[in-house]
Amino acid sequence: MSKAILYDSTLCIGCKACEQACAARWGMAYNDKIAAEEQISAHKLTCIQTHGEHFSRRLCMNCVQPACASVCPVGAIQKTGLGPVVYDASKCIGCRYCMQACPFQVPTYEWGRRLPRMRKCDMCYERQSRGQLTACAEACPVGATRSGDRGELLAEARKRIADKPDQYYPAIYGLQEAGGTSVFYLSAVPFAQIGLPANVPREALPDYTWRVLEVIPGVASTGGVLLAGIWWIAHRRAEVAKAERERQ
Repeated sequence: MSKAILYDSTLCIGCKACEQACAARWGMAYNDKIAAEEQISAHKLTCIQTHGEHFSRRLCMNCVQPACASVCPVGAIQKTGLGPVVYDASKCIGCRYCMQACPFQVPTYEWGRRLPRMRKCDMCYERQSRGQLTACAEACPVGATRSGDRGELLAEARKRIADKPDQYYPAIYGLQEAGGTSVFYLSAVPFAQIGLPANVPREALPDYTWRVLEVIPGVASTGGVLLAGIWWIAHRRAEVAKAERERQ
């Protein structure tokens, strides 16, 4: 059964134990300076953000049909049957198309390294393959982050909203965004108020590619896809550049 993460903003106390556990899992440094950063980056794959009285958490959404994997020309990014979207640095050619394609602006790049890699959360694929919880879920002292079977977590999210309608905004973020993701959010306020992108299409982004291919004759398909790709990348470049500047 596919795995997922459920993050409940109403329970989060902003302790950042998930950040520290994630850093330890990846062998990354974690100190007061890094803890104070409220943006994901190449050295911080998840972060807690403060939005007034509410907390939020950012990490890779591990989409059901990931746009990053669909645009990778060398198969360095793959969607696993278990749910996580994994990355093989040995295949990566550094094109950074994944950064342009991601509707959540998640993948980051090690600009300062001699041999840079793309970095993102893979939902602790190795741990979950062994039947363990994700590092962040295991570390959370209040149960704001849970990991487990996708269907069970969705049922739990719906139950919380039904049992306490006065405490929750009546929706689950990630259920439909970008065709569905493996990370779900619950919140007391509209999701835009805790920093989640509000303009993400509900349709899986790779579907746009297949729809174009179905109507373009074979002899022209390569050129058509190339032009569509150029438009998509050009359209996204400014947004990605802005996001990278904010992370630095």
